[in-house]
Amino acid sequence: MMLFLNVLLLLVGFVALIKGADFFVDGSSSLAKIFKVPGVIIGLTIVALGTSLPELAVSTSAALRGANEIAVSNVTGSNLFNILCVLGFCSLFHRVPVNSIILKRDFPVSIAVSLVALFASCSGVIFSGKLFGLKMADNAGLVSRWLGILLLVLFVSYIFCLIYDAKKNPVSEEETSKVYSLPKSILLIIIGVAMIIAGGQAVVNSARIIARTFGMTETLIGLTVVAIGTSLPELVTSIVAARKGEVDLAVGNVVGSNIFNLLFILGVSSTIHPVKVNAASVYDFGIMIIISILAWVFSITNKSVRRAEGIFMILTYAAITVFAILR
Repeated sequence: MMLFLNVLLLLVGFVALIKGADFFVDGSSSLAKIFKVPGVIIGLTIVALGTSLPELAVSTSAALRGANEIAVSNVTGSNLFNILCVLGFCSLFHRVPVNSIILKRDFPVSIAVSLVALFASCSGVIFSGKLFGLKMADNAGLVSRWLGILLLVLFVSYIFCLIYDAKKNPVSEEETSKVYSLPKSILLIIIGVAMIIAGGQAVVNSARIIARTFGMTETLIGLTVVAIGTSLPELVTSIVAARKGEVDLAVGNVVGSNIFNLLFILGVSSTIHPVKVNAASVYDFGIMIIISILAWVFSITNKSVRRAEGIFMILTYAAITVFAILR
């Protein structure tokens, strides 16, 4: 009986995620039209913030418990899923053009911030060569409180840059989607966020119980259910956006969420309590940076992410997950 209820809760959670994402995309794109803000800016800010709330909740909760080692794995795992699976699955439904602004500004920012966070926290073991002598669970570095504050300062600076750029270069876009009144647009965004968060929690919690019922270990549950579950909002929102033709919103959501995860979530977590980085997380950070560069190269060469590249991305994520489970 309990298994049946949890399967039912899982399905209800997915429905809430899908409908919530639908409301969120409609409200966000309408808001962009009202204020004549490019969809890419809305995707990089409001949508990215809303869909990253589950990761923020998980990392902040862990930090408050003083067990925030999960913060780094949560950020790297979510970012890998965003790049490989969210962009990958979007490209299966629709060729995903990548805005030139994202190519020139936001992709490089995401990669640069990843490098800063990695080397600022683990430069000792990386440059000394000691990393290869460590076991996966051994401590390799620390995201200090000062580094966390720096990440938050960079986050605020980045948001101000986005707002300044949007005001400096207002656009007049063709009305390709319905424009609601300002109150209704905001209401749709709020309802969408609420449904996304509730749906994400329902999916994660029910899937965890179902996994335990079938004898899956806590480690395997964390690597699969929790990591994927907290990134479901990005996946569903971007797929819905891509199917509605709001491709700038879809790509902006992915890159914006990654920057948000690195600067704000890791910044908040380490400011609350310094975050220990183990050897496994250093490797994950390295893989994340390589994958980010690869996705950037794909986007530059074709000015879009195509179906073949999307399939490659999805298969790469599957291989990385298998490696994480077996190591």
